[in-house]
Amino acid sequence: MKLCRFGPAGQERPGMIDAAGGLRDLSALKARLTGADISPASLSALAALDATKLPLVQGNPRLGPPLEGIGKYICIGLNYSDHAAESNLPIPPEPIIFMKAVTAICGPDDDTVMPQGGSRLDWEVELAIVIGTIARNVTRESALDHVAGWCLANDISERAFQMQSPQWDKGKGCDTFGPLGPWLVTRDEIADVNDLDMWLDVNGERRQTGNTGTMIFDPATIVSYVSRFMTLMPGDVIATGTPPGVGMGMKPDPVWLKPGDVVELGIEGLGRQRQTIRDSQPG
Repeated sequence: MKLCRFGPAGQERPGMIDAAGGLRDLSALKARLTGADISPASLSALAALDATKLPLVQGNPRLGPPLEGIGKYICIGLNYSDHAAESNLPIPPEPIIFMKAVTAICGPDDDTVMPQGGSRLDWEVELAIVIGTIARNVTRESALDHVAGWCLANDISERAFQMQSPQWDKGKGCDTFGPLGPWLVTRDEIADVNDLDMWLDVNGERRQTGNTGTMIFDPATIVSYVSRFMTLMPGDVIATGTPPGVGMGMKPDPVWLKPGDVVELGIEGLGRQRQTIRDSQPG
């Protein structure tokens, strides 16, 4: 099942993608696609619906992030060994955890706004985990039982800000730095989350090519590990790291995004995103 939210920013309505790829309106069901709406019982009820009986949305409305009211956006750094190498950093012995501000979250095709003073804007295609039930000190074996599904993420980074401190949050949490979606894809739709191809292009040129199978720490390990340090709540999101090919690692010199650039990315089974970079606007 593929769930989404569509409409103007701040006014999104819940939707579902039918078998033919059409967008169906779930508004009449009173589900807003919050954490409460992705519990196992709620997802089972949605899966039992006859999508063809739901209103078909016409045109191509804007898609927002697939969840409303995300409480925590957690990120895992350097989770691909070849990305750690291109960053000239050692392979971490355990997952590196940092946070992305929830105010960074936006729709999958919304513009990326370069923050004031920014100069080294970078891209990172990532698999994101969406938590479905409370997870606290869970084992690796049971970890995925707490996962509602998966979505595509671009962990946009302002490297100049990020590297000013050992704490990375400053360069990760700017407004529009958290495109999510287009969909929340439930676990039953993905046969093997540890074998999904992923890619990212900048201005039509391939920059990243990878597969989730090359993660250092797989999703089950990540959920179990993070749940030792903070309670994971329904609707929390965990971005799991990026494969090589980021701008910071380009040789002989880094390559940074600039206004007018177009970033496109995707993960097998999870859809694709497209962002245009634009200048910041004081306000």
